[in-house]
This record gives sequence, C-alpha cells and structure tokens, in this order.
Amino acid sequence: MSTLRKIHDVPVLLCPPEGEPIADERDVLDLIGNASHQGAEWVVVPAGRFDESFFRLRTRVAGDIVQKFANYRMGLVVLGDISPHTEESSALRDFVRECNRGRQTWFVTDDEELTERFKG
Repeated sequence: MSTLRKIHDVPVLLCPPEGEPIADERDVLDLIGNASHQGAEWVVVPAGRFDESFFRLRTRVAGDIVQKFANYRMGLVVLGDISPHTEESSALRDFVRECNRGRQTWFVTDDEELTERFKG
C-alpha cells in the first residue's frame, strides 16, 4: 500500500516494492490518480517495480511514462540501484543524467539521496 509522506515539506507518495509491474503509461495512471487524490506532488517508485522494457530506451516505455507524469504535473522518482542497466546502455546513462538535472524526474539510489534531493 502506498503511503503519503512529507519530505522537506514536499508531499510525496511512496510506492511499496511489491505490487504489479509498471510496464506502460496506462499502468501509471492509477499511481498518478492516487497521488493526486492524496495531495502528493511527487511519486516515488522502487526501480524493481518497472518492467525491464522501461530500461531499454528504444522501447519508448520510459519516455511515455515520464511524459505521462509531466502531463499531470506530477514528479516521478525512480528509487534504487539501476547500475546494471546503465552499465549496458550509454543512452540510458545519458537519459538518467539529463533527468537528474531537471525538476520532473529523478533517479536516486537510496532514501538518503531522495531526502537530499528534496532539500534544495
């Protein structure tokens, strides 16, 4: 069950590690709706919840999901170690780096990094 938590006064919906895999933009609509209903501005999803296709940029799954969050003005955090995926793909490394420069989608490795991102 997802829980709402404030991190540095930012309402964040934390998704549990267990649950249905997220494979396309339709799968995120419930997350976005639930987050919006609870007043969250960001949704944190454990990396393990994403289908493997999310990490292969040529499938466009990551882009479609990120765009869906942007359309609803909801931030997305992918939480966890995705280094096995970024080691295999320079395009994914670039995507993660670009996302982490912005204010819409972040890839963070742990709770400490998550808290730090919301600090500033």
